[in-house]
Amino acid sequence: MSVIYGLIPGMILLGLVSVLVFFWAVKNGQYDDMEGPAHRMLDDDDMDGPDDDRAS
Repeated sequence: MSVIYGLIPGMILLGLVSVLVFFWAVKNGQYDDMEGPAHRMLDDDDMDGPDDDRAS
């Protein structure tokens, strides 16, 4: 039973740190554009490279 006296403050501290980290991430713009990087990953930027596969 004495273990619970250490676990409860520990869990409260962990919860407060988690909330503070979440608000820090929101303030610094970590969640501003959630879909942009996913769509940029699918864009084909290799179109400007050399044409080795085509016969001249």
